[in-house]
Amino acid sequence: MTVVHDFEAWPRGPLFVTVGVFDGVHVGHREVIKGTAERAHAQSGRAIATTFDPLPIQVLAPAAPPFGLSDIDERAQLLQDAGADDVVIFHFTREFAGMTPAEFIQRVARAGDVRQIVVGKDFQFGHDRAGNVETLIEAGPTFGFEVFVAPPVRADGEVVSSTRVRNALIAGDVTSAARLLGRPYSVRGTIARGSEHGRGLGFPAIDLAVPPTRLLPRDGIYAMTLVIRGQRIRAVGSVSVRPTLGGADRTLEAFPLEPTPHTSDEVIEAVFVRRLRDDVRFATPAELSEQIARDVAAARQALTE
Repeated sequence: MTVVHDFEAWPRGPLFVTVGVFDGVHVGHREVIKGTAERAHAQSGRAIATTFDPLPIQVLAPAAPPFGLSDIDERAQLLQDAGADDVVIFHFTREFAGMTPAEFIQRVARAGDVRQIVVGKDFQFGHDRAGNVETLIEAGPTFGFEVFVAPPVRADGEVVSSTRVRNALIAGDVTSAARLLGRPYSVRGTIARGSEHGRGLGFPAIDLAVPPTRLLPRDGIYAMTLVIRGQRIRAVGSVSVRPTLGGADRTLEAFPLEPTPHTSDEVIEAVFVRRLRDDVRFATPAELSEQIARDVAAARQALTE
């Protein structure tokens, strides 16, 4: 896979280009990319998936709540796993957002031998979202590309979308989110210095510093796995403000269920498998410790199932 940026150094040969944000790379995105790759390879071409970094909302509405379902490195790898031969990362700025639809089309078409542009039926682009599918179709003959409008993918009778994934996570429904993504939702975080504050409770916890732009599921207790140095470790995860311990910031911490070699500042992946319960305040640390023991038992069962 080749990763290129903006409109320079695109691969040679016939190019079939999917244009979108593709945050999370859910099952609908994967179907679009798979179909693009099949059509590209049938004509000895290459399938390119584009994406944006940072996410447009992070530039246009910087005060918005955490929103991202994937960071750019994860997204590029997921796009390749879905079938893209190459990934183009557009660096999204206010200047980029100010391009007219005609300017964007021209720059894409001249970046390489673009034979087909693939979008969804509701695709909009350019300044003030003035461009749409019809805009692309009208420009096709001038620049020598055709437009393929990918059909939507449905789950439970509704179109799969990144918004549906986000809504499921906000509700704490990581099971539905996994079904829409085609895999359990996960986040990467750096092990914070001074972790394992819970040793006095009998359950040492690892604090994970997650990028502030990443969406965490609803506060609660989760069965999860941790990917550390290529190994999968079973764990209980907590998304909360640590009400019993007097915390203020929303945090992600994990209680490994087996020995876990790690160091501060190490990056690990936390994979949400099943929600176990709401986060509640306990009267004493002892009550909290007793509940954690029950959570450990529930997590072991959930992860075994």
